[in-house]
Amino acid sequence: MTSGEEMIYDRLSDEKMYSGDPLRLSNGEFRELSRFISSRWGIQLPPSKKDLLEGRLRNRIRTLRMPSFRDYCQYLFSPQGMEREPMEMIDVITTNKTDFFREADHFAYLSNNALVELTESGIGRTTLPLTVWSAGCSSGEEPWTLAMVISSFAASRPDLRFNIVASDISSRVLQKARHAVYTESQIEPVPLPCRRSFLLKSRDASKRLVRIHPALRRLVEFKRVNLLESGVELKMKFHVIFCRNVIIYFSKSIQDRVLQELFDHLHPGGFLFLGHSEAMPGLKIPLTPVAPTVYRKAGEL
Repeated sequence: MTSGEEMIYDRLSDEKMYSGDPLRLSNGEFRELSRFISSRWGIQLPPSKKDLLEGRLRNRIRTLRMPSFRDYCQYLFSPQGMEREPMEMIDVITTNKTDFFREADHFAYLSNNALVELTESGIGRTTLPLTVWSAGCSSGEEPWTLAMVISSFAASRPDLRFNIVASDISSRVLQKARHAVYTESQIEPVPLPCRRSFLLKSRDASKRLVRIHPALRRLVEFKRVNLLESGVELKMKFHVIFCRNVIIYFSKSIQDRVLQELFDHLHPGGFLFLGHSEAMPGLKIPLTPVAPTVYRKAGEL
């Protein structure tokens, strides 16, 4: 165990005072786990989230056939546990809420403004392809929406080349995103022309499922990326970055750190899209707002 892990895995004073259901999370265990989650992934869990964390980890503990949260903590912070369990933990605790064409005005701005300016500068039509990153892509609705929008834009520009990288910290949702299968109710926000061009219905009508067209699936590469370590895990720059409704879960110091990571991954002249609840009036990074929660990096393309 490293010194950092020892600091996180301290014995807490109320531990001996707790004498409840072993599959209830004590205040001490909650603080222990929430410190680890914050240090590892930047996710903040205030005391009001104690019941949520307990509920999400309970099934995991039962799967491991452990009798209590204390046993789980001891396993998690052991050398064997630290090697295996954090990946399982983050899959369990993260919330993955997303939709096709969510915050649709962003996609309108992308198509009508950002892509026009980028391609008029020669991006995607020279030796440099247009590169797009969907950071915190969850179960794939955002990158597939991006692929639809850019493919529609490229229909009148047959020489336009582009690729999309989609990332998340959860291996579970990345697996779903790669599979690219959704229910008919999930694709309701998709405009009819995009449905006709980019979605395939299941041959078994009773299943009411659709799948993203193979031509579109070839355009998106999925990667597991921790945004706190993106400079190590993702060695490339992008002309467009979507990172929406992600940093809202971080503390201010972690938000600043992640925004710096995103800035470093952005080409000069590139565009950063944040979620509508993530307006940054005190933004210290040199990005210029060009539309609601859309920012542009200074410099020549």
